[in-house]
Amino acid sequence: MKKGLLILGLALAFAGAFVLLWPRAQRKPLDPAFLRLTPLETATLPLATRFDMPLGSEHGAFTYNARAFRISRHLGDDLNGIGGQNSDLGDAVYAAGAGRVVFVGVPGPGWGKMVIIAHRLPEGDELGPVVQTMYAHLESIRVQTGQTVQRGDQIGTVGTADGQYLAHLHFEVRMGPYVNPGLGYADTALNRVSPEQFIRARRGAGPAVLNPAPKNK
Repeated sequence: MKKGLLILGLALAFAGAFVLLWPRAQRKPLDPAFLRLTPLETATLPLATRFDMPLGSEHGAFTYNARAFRISRHLGDDLNGIGGQNSDLGDAVYAAGAGRVVFVGVPGPGWGKMVIIAHRLPEGDELGPVVQTMYAHLESIRVQTGQTVQRGDQIGTVGTADGQYLAHLHFEVRMGPYVNPGLGYADTALNRVSPEQFIRARRGAGPAVLNPAPKNK
């Protein structure tokens, strides 16, 4: 009798564990296209009043744009050191503006290491309350998800996407709160805007004036 009850108990326990675990086994990973900042997260982002180029010296000197936004369906700018080839491998990559790191990782083939930073724009900006800057093909990453960064803080180094390309920085500016690594090429611009034009319009200083060091802006 006791042996029968023990067997029955074990069977019920196994069945219960199966019922609990089966839905988890069937559950698919959350599609990053559905990940977005909440209104509270957006409202508490650091205010970004000025932006600078993420590579090179002031004004992006000693760099060139090897493949600009929308050339051959490209959704960002490919920034290179003026030496070409792998001369910029390991060069510092900087946060373009004040913000919070919302993605760090390797999202898929062709991307290499990637960082995405969300920024809150001043009220009335034509692009809306929040934009995100994306930095891809990195050799190393020096920030963590959730970390607050200031304009000019080093966030990583230029890489090759694990040897898939010659060294360069793939840099994008994206409108909206959706935290999605996404695509690097598309037939339409999607939610991307020209990084070069975006920064030129929001430097907060004249073309002959260097931006001062970041002070919570």
